[in-house]
Amino acid sequence: MYELLRAYLNKITSSTVSDEEFQFFEAAYSEKKVKKKQFLLHEGSICRYMAFIAKGAMRQYTIDDKGVEHIARFGIEEWWMSDRESFTSLTPSRYNIEAIEDCDLLVATNEKLILLREQSPLFVKMGVILDEKSYIASQKRLDVTISYTAEEKVIYMMENHPQFMQRFPQSMLASYLGLTPETLSRVRKQLLQK
Repeated sequence: MYELLRAYLNKITSSTVSDEEFQFFEAAYSEKKVKKKQFLLHEGSICRYMAFIAKGAMRQYTIDDKGVEHIARFGIEEWWMSDRESFTSLTPSRYNIEAIEDCDLLVATNEKLILLREQSPLFVKMGVILDEKSYIASQKRLDVTISYTAEEKVIYMMENHPQFMQRFPQSMLASYLGLTPETLSRVRKQLLQK
């Protein structure tokens, strides 16, 4: 799993991490396996890990007072999964993070990442790049959620995250898009007929 992280670092930073610097990453991250339907985080708990998904798929969601799930994020290989607010501020999370498939993760605690930030300029560079990408993705997700029609939402997901369509159940995709499963089914059917 560490070689996957190393390749990811090289790709995302357009750099080559040295053996010496990568030792800091190996010291910060540990391997963790999470089986399908197991949780990395439960609502009300403090998020203890920043997880790099080496293999598998996860979802981050809340449940409202009517018992309805609202999916905030999906995560697949080479994506990061955490509740950043809870992880950073050490406050209870509003979210659950659940494995949708068996997952192989590399996880680090907040304390280990603070140390890694002091040791590795490449980690700092990666953090800046990921923060920029995350901000842009969040802004786009907000725009899609509040201003796209149901059809435009489905088209956006098919064009930008086609892997989600194969890996997540329709009910979860609908929740992520802010649609009912029936609306998603109808829109997909209409798009296939076009």
